Amino acid sequence: MLPTTPKPMHPRVIEVTERIADRSRSSRAAYLDKIRRARQPGVSRQHLSCGNLAHGFAASDAHDKSMLAVDRAANFAIVSSYNDMLSAHQPLQDYPAIIKRAAREIGAVAQFAGGVPAMCDGVTQGREGMELSLFSRDTIAMATAVAMSHDMFDGMLCLGVCDKIVPGLLIGALSFGHLPCVFVPAGPMLSGLSNAEKVRVRQLYAEGKVGRDALLEAESQSYHSPGTCTFYGTANSNQMLVEIMGLQLPGSSFINPGTPLREALTVAAVEQLDRISTLSPGYQPLGEIIDEKAIVNGIIGLLATGGSTNHTIHLIAIARAAGIVIDWQDMADLSDVVPLLCRIYPNGSADVNHFQAAGGMALLIRELLDNGLLHNEVQTILGEGGMRRFCEEPHLEQGRARWRAGVESSLDGDIISTCAAPFSREGGLKLLRGNLGRAVIKTSAVKPEYRRVCAPAVVFEHQDEIKQRFDAGELERDFIAVVRFQGPKANGMPELHKLTPVLGVLQDRGFHVALVTDGRMSGASGKVPAAIHLSPEALDGGPMACIQDGDMLELDADKGVLRTLNVEALNRAAAVFSGSGQQGMGRELFSGFRQLVTSAEEGATVFPLATQ
Repeated sequence: MLPTTPKPMHPRVIEVTERIADRSRSSRAAYLDKIRRARQPGVSRQHLSCGNLAHGFAASDAHDKSMLAVDRAANFAIVSSYNDMLSAHQPLQDYPAIIKRAAREIGAVAQFAGGVPAMCDGVTQGREGMELSLFSRDTIAMATAVAMSHDMFDGMLCLGVCDKIVPGLLIGALSFGHLPCVFVPAGPMLSGLSNAEKVRVRQLYAEGKVGRDALLEAESQSYHSPGTCTFYGTANSNQMLVEIMGLQLPGSSFINPGTPLREALTVAAVEQLDRISTLSPGYQPLGEIIDEKAIVNGIIGLLATGGSTNHTIHLIAIARAAGIVIDWQDMADLSDVVPLLCRIYPNGSADVNHFQAAGGMALLIRELLDNGLLHNEVQTILGEGGMRRFCEEPHLEQGRARWRAGVESSLDGDIISTCAAPFSREGGLKLLRGNLGRAVIKTSAVKPEYRRVCAPAVVFEHQDEIKQRFDAGELERDFIAVVRFQGPKANGMPELHKLTPVLGVLQDRGFHVALVTDGRMSGASGKVPAAIHLSPEALDGGPMACIQDGDMLELDADKGVLRTLNVEALNRAAAVFSGSGQQGMGRELFSGFRQLVTSAEEGATVFPLATQ
């Protein structure tokens, strides 16, 4: 049973929050001063000249022109990542028409302000295009700012779902943090082939036991229709994150596309934005919602659900955009006290549709609040009421979205558990330290017996080398794969999820294997222990550049250790990055990013702290 009276806030959560606030005091104050000075009374467009304004509504219909010509109606920007190649974003095609109609019905106007690029790591996985992936986040942030740069808008609706897109939208929106902002999701596709079966076929293909036709059939049954992929990777971690930080309507994250409730929630998002717009007495600017408590709530949600390791980078960059400084130590300290409450693939067999059916975000938030692990006294897009209002779930009533109390206990204890009986007493992420630097590891999907590996290094400088040596039968042994020169400055820090099937096969054959890299793994990375985001990266003089084949390495996720036992190896001359593969695929356009990008520990961003 849930406690009838919420427990007091956990002292560790208070300690970390206060530490972040103290560390960020000057930069946060400067950010808030900047956005407060940016706010102007009345509609934004009243400060434009007649020529400016005429350009701003020249293409509008007669009704919207008449509304925009006066200084009374709010005008909302739509910034969208729609494209029809990617299943997660294809549903967004119809959103602008729905939003414009909903705005008109409440006496406001909505204009499509701009689109942002949306690339799919699932399509580019293992390909050269993946080297553009992380940098696309900062491109999206800049594209969002360009869309908002016209002084025409009194609020914004951000339409996005996957990987770098939601973090990029949020970073860009925070540069206009004096405006209210509501995030509008598209929802997951219906459940298809189970994730466990998909992984089984992938491993059979890696072993050469089934052909490409069988693999493609399995993948197509898994990714089969409009909507977000149903596993709990970065895309669905994004949706959890913006909801638990109060930027998305309660319970709206995992409602399937193409349903009446999905459309009603999109209409409700417009109506809620109107209630907190710059013209409303309930004005609620984005930059004040994203404060230290909201960021801590986001970290806690990530830990409690076993979310994507990509957010150990993205959350740092998001926080910096709001003048807040967080680091991996903050995440590690929270992980010590935040239990793992969810089993969603790759942390279990269920998908996000099963999570939603078991109680979803409303139940998760209630459990964390009742046990003193989540800040309730925060600002959200709902205004007053804090995070308690997010313990409600939406339903359809006479064609409109309405909210009621969510379930008070899990409808499937194998998917959502309780703080009294969690799946793990610690969160799903750990910080690793040692003489190779600092890295993060996702432990929620790794069985305890696989969390410590002490074995010789086998060094690779390109992910394809692992498959080649596997096919040649050279990896039938215990080893730790060191895949280096994969950091943000070397080649954009691509995800290395392509390695998972091969390493998974070797682990299933009884070998003790692990991965150490300055690159990233997918949010769907699973059962093989992977020390990722290793900082400093090899190209920046990181110790991993000195490692050679045969050096004994130790990775201990439980103790938080990553080191070489051959200490003398660190005195060798570092390997030199050949820079191979740096031409073509548009990557030369990102050369400036590589020169300016910060380390993974600093968010791998080209943007300085908001107030510097």
